Amino acid sequence: SIPSPVGLLVPFMTAQVPRTGDRVFKSECAFSYDSPESEGGLYVCMNSFLGFGREHVERHYHKTGQSVYMHLKRHVKEKATGAAGGATPRRRNGKVFLDLELNRDFNGVDYEYEDEAKLVIFPDHFEIPLPNIEELPALVTIACDAILNASSPYKKQEADSWEEEIQVSRHARSLRQQDNGVRIPPSGWKCAKCEMRENLWLNLTDGSVLCGKWFFDGSGGNGHALEHYKETNFPLAVKLDTITPDGADIYSFDEEEAVLDPHISEHLLHFGIDMLQMQRTENGHHTDNHVQPRVSDWEVIQESSLKLKPVYGSGYTGIKNLGNSCYLSTTMQVLFSIPEFQRAYVGNLQRIFDYSPLDPSQDFGTQMAKLGHGLLSGQYSKPPMKSELIEQVMKEEYKQQQRGISLKMFKALVSKGHPEFSSNRQQDAHEFFLHLINLVERNSSGSENPSDVFRFLVEERVQCCQTQKVRYTQRVDYLMQLPVPLEAASNREELITYESKRKEAEENMRPPPEPVRARIPFTACLQAFTEPENVPDFWSSALQAKSAGVKTSRFASFPEYMIVQIKKFTFGVDWVPKKLDVSVDVPDFLDLNRLRATGLQAGEAELPDLTPPIVIPEDTRDSTTNNSLESPEIDESSVMQLAEMGFPLEACRKAVYYTGNMGAEMAFNWIIAHMEEPDFAEPLAIPTYMEPDLPGPSFPTSSALDNQPPEESISILTSMGFPRHHTIQALKATNNNLERALDWIFTHPDCEDESEAMSDTADTEPNNNSFSNANAHSDSSLSPDQDLSSPRVRDGPGRYELFAFISHMGSSTMSGHYVCHIKKEGRWLIYNDHKICLSERPPKDLGYMYFYRRLSSC
Repeated sequence: SIPSPVGLLVPFMTAQVPRTGDRVFKSECAFSYDSPESEGGLYVCMNSFLGFGREHVERHYHKTGQSVYMHLKRHVKEKATGAAGGATPRRRNGKVFLDLELNRDFNGVDYEYEDEAKLVIFPDHFEIPLPNIEELPALVTIACDAILNASSPYKKQEADSWEEEIQVSRHARSLRQQDNGVRIPPSGWKCAKCEMRENLWLNLTDGSVLCGKWFFDGSGGNGHALEHYKETNFPLAVKLDTITPDGADIYSFDEEEAVLDPHISEHLLHFGIDMLQMQRTENGHHTDNHVQPRVSDWEVIQESSLKLKPVYGSGYTGIKNLGNSCYLSTTMQVLFSIPEFQRAYVGNLQRIFDYSPLDPSQDFGTQMAKLGHGLLSGQYSKPPMKSELIEQVMKEEYKQQQRGISLKMFKALVSKGHPEFSSNRQQDAHEFFLHLINLVERNSSGSENPSDVFRFLVEERVQCCQTQKVRYTQRVDYLMQLPVPLEAASNREELITYESKRKEAEENMRPPPEPVRARIPFTACLQAFTEPENVPDFWSSALQAKSAGVKTSRFASFPEYMIVQIKKFTFGVDWVPKKLDVSVDVPDFLDLNRLRATGLQAGEAELPDLTPPIVIPEDTRDSTTNNSLESPEIDESSVMQLAEMGFPLEACRKAVYYTGNMGAEMAFNWIIAHMEEPDFAEPLAIPTYMEPDLPGPSFPTSSALDNQPPEESISILTSMGFPRHHTIQALKATNNNLERALDWIFTHPDCEDESEAMSDTADTEPNNNSFSNANAHSDSSLSPDQDLSSPRVRDGPGRYELFAFISHMGSSTMSGHYVCHIKKEGRWLIYNDHKICLSERPPKDLGYMYFYRRLSSC
């Protein structure tokens, strides 16, 4: 008999069965945003389980030699008139067996899906339809079935991003509410047993409003809600300032944990709170007790009251919202509108793809190039066909057909290991921007670093108020933070009148008046930025004692792109970030030249270059005469954690001591680095005053004046395996901050210990809040005489033009929604998740982060 073609290919078939923990990428290409719904379908490697679009599968075959791929194709077609219901997903024997999201928006019209799977053998593209149990080897059949039934590779990460899953309360369905006529007003709440107006809880049985104390968020209170439960056994309470159309924070006293209540809308309606009819403006948890949701903010920023014209093509590709992922989407849309980012990633696309590692899903450069190409190619932003438009008009249901790209793979990579960005919660776009710049810095070694366009030098001038002597230092930063001086509001009288009416309404339990937004001149924000600020705990090297000090900051260089953040967010009484309701008349053109740093001026005397002394407790100081410290300060809880792992107790004590009580994890690293030493388990011998070379606390000796970082800090970093000269340089560059020094080492792996590296500053002060904390992600301190022509700093004139801004809607960074406006080809566009339209009224006064480019005509 003549063997079948499949039988001839069996010896060449190699396939792996996915094991527990293996990620199977069957919904997205590793190099593009192709999926089984794309025209060419998706090819899944039967050994690495990576997915590839038709344009990229050949590259993987030639690089790896893997020849067996499963081709997945989903066919989407409109149901015949009168067809019933949607197709039910099934595993293998039905028309739908792929575990994929139905991402399409088909305007309410019923569509049916038919999935097709087959094996493809390269290089001849021989196809074997599936299932084919009779001819395929058993192992290949099992592998095919496992791949088809594998769950999304992102589900585990999404589940792990939450510390615990909140469960439905056992009291929710059987809760009996008292018919006592209680109605809860929309504001002006106060504890029924004290004067507390924060952290208030509504008991869902009798409607009592009482203060909390026990809850995990650290809110203050007198615990009257808990006392009420002990008296009445009424189990469930809801936090009043968390109620939104999407839910609320509910606590069960009986179960002693946060819970879910599927009937919360009915339970609240019993007390006059119709949560389902509330404006859907707060997608997060926290709203202000005293401020009504400002619907107009959402309408104005999103321009939702206007009929906007959608745009398509290159540079006009939207991004799907994965659930509170708009902070990421808006940031990436703006970054890839900048030519340097386009050139670094999209301009080098083929080189990046050709030299990508075997798992491109875990390579930052590959995923950035993929994202940039997805946004700029126009491949995923095509206008609807003329026939589709005619059909929509006939059905009178015209809607935008923009679908956008899904950044699941990108988000999983850039948020990996980050406790906030890896979650499904809303985040601060400013913080994500700095996080991403940090990743760009780390992954640009030996190649073009597009983040250089944001880098600039800040000159900080610190003056001792008593001696009038000064010190000048420089550090790197990436954005300018402008304070919001509410006292400079141009409508101050209107605000005073509103506040008076609000307090009156609160006292009389009446609804508050319509909120009034403060209008702040941009010039007032700049003026507040330039004002001197007090330096807390300032140590004057001239007096060699603590004194009063002031600090001012100026620009030692101006970047090509200046980012201005309006500091709208502050902290409320309950420690929850809240947003100032302000409007700032941000200009289209910005001139910062008058803020150029000048350096040491004639007539100014510099502070001596001395380090502050280490403060030693009296008992420790006295014991140094005995050549040992009998009772060093050691975190015993960290010691016990390590001892429970089986390490000798004395070794654990030494590890905690020599890592400066910085926690068990840091001490564990010390143990791993020193466990082979002969005195590993010997008792802790404390360094004495006469033994400065031993690792331990730094005591004031004659060598304390040479600007050398503390020996203890050097010991901590060298114990992790870093060279001593590298750790010294890192500590000097970060003002002896261990965490920043560690980050500096990773971002400067090839840096040599140059003699001109700047020593740490003697006069201690925190970073200037008028600039960002981006310096925590890079070399944050540079010598005043450093060569400013370095390619890392692109200095030039300080005149700029606005080209983009990111706006936030909502009451805090923990909730709400982000959109961005970008100016392209002389016209403003609004990027709102997957929808991109021409902007008619860009709300420049309500933005959060503003992006300026240097004027070329300067």
